[in-house]
Amino acid sequence: MTEQELYKLRFPIGEFEKPKQITKNHINSWISIIEDFPQKIENITKNLSEEQLNYKYRPNGWTIKQVVHHCADSHINSIIRFKLAITENTPTIRPYFEDRFATLIDYSQPLDASLFILKGVHHKLGVLLNNFSEDDLKRTFIHPEHGKQFSIEETIGVYAWHSNHHFAHIEQALKYNGSFN
Repeated sequence: MTEQELYKLRFPIGEFEKPKQITKNHINSWISIIEDFPQKIENITKNLSEEQLNYKYRPNGWTIKQVVHHCADSHINSIIRFKLAITENTPTIRPYFEDRFATLIDYSQPLDASLFILKGVHHKLGVLLNNFSEDDLKRTFIHPEHGKQFSIEETIGVYAWHSNHHFAHIEQALKYNGSFN
């Protein structure tokens, strides 16, 4: 498999591209994606067998189970990042080792707990994000892994992209029917 083929499997919808100017339409569209994500995940996974839940989306990639559990953990972090940015002056957020989290025992468990987390976190995200003012959207936090500041408005886009990115991974794993296991 070529590097380009592997890249396409890793980023089936491409990487996040920040618009030059983020508009209210961007924000509304991104929030809608975030609000709809848990239901999309539940719908695509609810009738999958244990074998299918363990399909990988690319060689050496995560299983569908790991992707869903990762989204729950990642989006828990997202709400904390938004809340820190809105309540502190340019806080430095704490990154975590996603790849190490994916090897923990809870990532091999049924999806129920992570689906509950996603539903609850995304409901709270919808309430929070829909009530940010224009000034709130400009507030920032520092991500030490990237060594730069991110605005709340950009981060809304990143998490909408993140939701679509991992949903595409699940679709891809199902499309390839376990051929990467």
